[in-house]
Amino acid sequence: MVQADSNTAAPAAAPQRILRMTGISKRFGAVQALTEVELEIYSGQVVAIVGDNGAGKSTLVKVLAGVHPADEGAIEMGDARVSITSPTDARALGIATVYQDLALCDNLDVVANLWLGHELTFRGRLDEVAMEKQSWKLLRELSAKIPSVRIAVASLSGGQRQTVAIARSLIGEPRIVILDEPTAALGVAQTAEVLNLIERLRERNYGVVLISHNMADVMAVADRIVVLRLGRNNGEFLASEATSEDIVAAITGATDNAVTRRAATRPVPGTEEP
Repeated sequence: MVQADSNTAAPAAAPQRILRMTGISKRFGAVQALTEVELEIYSGQVVAIVGDNGAGKSTLVKVLAGVHPADEGAIEMGDARVSITSPTDARALGIATVYQDLALCDNLDVVANLWLGHELTFRGRLDEVAMEKQSWKLLRELSAKIPSVRIAVASLSGGQRQTVAIARSLIGEPRIVILDEPTAALGVAQTAEVLNLIERLRERNYGVVLISHNMADVMAVADRIVVLRLGRNNGEFLASEATSEDIVAAITGATDNAVTRRAATRPVPGTEEP
């Protein structure tokens, strides 16, 4: 019998599908924002949703977060069909969303922001010690660069504020974390800090949904890239195989124009019927 080498690392577990959206459509009055959109989210993977302004990215995220329930389509978690009609439904299903405005309270310290609305109590009083200990534990697991959990959020840098918002979303152990433009308006060093944090989320086996206009950031951390154009799916790519040019062509519609459609319908030479 061949003995396994004890020094050989165990193979990483294959990603498991957490959620699938099929046929998702959403209309606002006369505007058709989404048309039969499909999306799959896997554990331990970062899926980036990209597209031009008005492509439907924000609407799709808000459908997933329960802000705008879908008019048509199905959402499944595992093998069960679920209904997401409110943010409460989304949170109950383990879906956490960090919006671009972060929604932090500048006058409160890091601990207060992390536990706002989920405060720990002991004998009818706030358990400040337990919240501080768990805050440090969570931030260390994320390799976060926060100098103190007792300083006001207003004094933190943009990257540190983003870190606090992401860490807060993990209170309650969600399965999916949605990040809406997490590196917008950040400098180079702060962007690198946030991208490192996204990789920590993947390592902790969360399903991460990244919304971004920055192709360099997307190519740096995404496993899969889903392109939306005019409210429809317009391509899905493996980041390890696609180029930025491929993605941009799908975003702009360069792969769907009169020339390509004419070529697609033209018969192959030698196959014409007599």
